[in-house]
Amino acid sequence: MTEPSTQEQTTTTNNAPANVAVDTSFENDSSYGDELSSYTASLTSSVLDYRHENGRRYHKFRDGSYLLPNDESENDRLDMAHEMCLLILHRKLYLAPIKNPQRVIDLGTGTGIWAIDFADLHPQAEVIGCDLSPIQPSLVPPNVKFLVDDIESEWAYENNPFDFIHARNLLCSIKDFEKLIKQCYRSIKPGGWVEFQDWDGYPYSQDGSHNDTGLKQYFDEVHGAFQKAGYEVRPGVKLESLFKDTGFVNVHVEKFVAPHGVWPKDPHLKEVGTWMQAQAEAGYEGIALAALTRYQKWTKEEVMILASKARADGRNRKIHAMYDFYVVYGQRPEN
Repeated sequence: MTEPSTQEQTTTTNNAPANVAVDTSFENDSSYGDELSSYTASLTSSVLDYRHENGRRYHKFRDGSYLLPNDESENDRLDMAHEMCLLILHRKLYLAPIKNPQRVIDLGTGTGIWAIDFADLHPQAEVIGCDLSPIQPSLVPPNVKFLVDDIESEWAYENNPFDFIHARNLLCSIKDFEKLIKQCYRSIKPGGWVEFQDWDGYPYSQDGSHNDTGLKQYFDEVHGAFQKAGYEVRPGVKLESLFKDTGFVNVHVEKFVAPHGVWPKDPHLKEVGTWMQAQAEAGYEGIALAALTRYQKWTKEEVMILASKARADGRNRKIHAMYDFYVVYGQRPEN
């Protein structure tokens, strides 16, 4: 019998509605364990000697490889983004059909909130959260540990592979998604699953209301700076082909839409849009500052003006911006 091709094993589900109706009723106004292996960094004073710039705090380990802050304001935003993603996925942490996972890693874990939730849901699993900054809480489930490491460096997990590898919201963080996904393939057990949840970072509108706005200007300028620095800002649209080209089978793609603001008529999309607006407003300055001041030579004051324009247009219910969110998962072949 002829084996099905990878293309035949690919399933795509588009959860984005053909048209998002506008609500017209509104007026416009763990503890850190010791890891004595070659692929982890110990928590030394150099890791904790953070970089301070333009009133924000940044990681020191591999200084400059990540352009977003790691201070409390940014950590609060990351937790809001976690809640928003849970809403988009109807309270699901992941969509891959994993069964009884024993060893799991969360790439770019941030505050560790996904890893902690997963560990609570799967107490039998050993869950590792990996990030450049040791910003995670110390009181965590006993089956969670956090490591300081750069996921774009060479891995050494092949001899102790995972059942499930998860990554979310890595846009503007990774320069080489192809290399990263290949490292995931080498570090997942045969039959294991890898799932990436990520964005097309550019907002759009179905009615053209997003054109010629401060919100559009913000993303054009900020994402242009990230691209100049070598970062991927639209990973969501590329994940399917990267998974298939790497060799994953049973590749599944689900596409969701996330509005910006409370303008949708649909109650679920309105709630998602509320969280999108809240986390965006918490992050406009922090996301833009390093990228624009380091790579485009903007002043802090110019960045603040740009962020203020984006914030104002994000609150304007006549501007119907939205983003596409992709969940892509695939399985390493058994053989």
